[in-house]
Amino acid sequence: MNQSRSKSFSLDRITKVGILSALSYGLMFIQVPIPIAPPFMKLDLADVPSLIGGFALGPWYGVMIQFIKNLLNLSKTMTGGVGELSNFIVGSTFVLVSSLIYRNNKTKKNSILSLILGVLAMSAVATISNAFVVFPLYGKAMNMDLSAFAAQAGKNSLVKNYFTLMIFSIAPFNIIKGGVESIVTELIYKRISPILKYS
Repeated sequence: MNQSRSKSFSLDRITKVGILSALSYGLMFIQVPIPIAPPFMKLDLADVPSLIGGFALGPWYGVMIQFIKNLLNLSKTMTGGVGELSNFIVGSTFVLVSSLIYRNNKTKKNSILSLILGVLAMSAVATISNAFVVFPLYGKAMNMDLSAFAAQAGKNSLVKNYFTLMIFSIAPFNIIKGGVESIVTELIYKRISPILKYS
């Protein structure tokens, strides 16, 4: 009886992860440009389903949703997989930090705190990983000099070189993106969490 129930729960969770992953993948295509960021970096809400999954099902389920989303996007990649790698690293940091903190104390106050800390962790990881791993890899794949990235900073007059690109463009972009996704998550999570949770 318990074994049958455990299998049912496992199938139930896999189904929910699949639905949230598909939703996350779909949201990747609804993008809004932000003037301070390069044109290839745009705001979307694709992390929201994985945040909801991480809060309702557990941290590693949120990471799994991030992995499946980026795996699906490999079929349409224009970055040789580098963009998907970056998205997975950054998104997983956001989800993992937020949901690990939230699971220990599932209150409104702690959910806000967990999302704030998740945004800060994500922004730090995004800035460091982009500066030393992602952009160099992408530049090598596309035969681009790193200084060329700064020239694509759009309307951000604070960007003068590669270093200032990271400080005044990449970091603020991720804080804004994470902040918007946190607000959306906070607004809808309690309304839909009963559907995802089970006794």
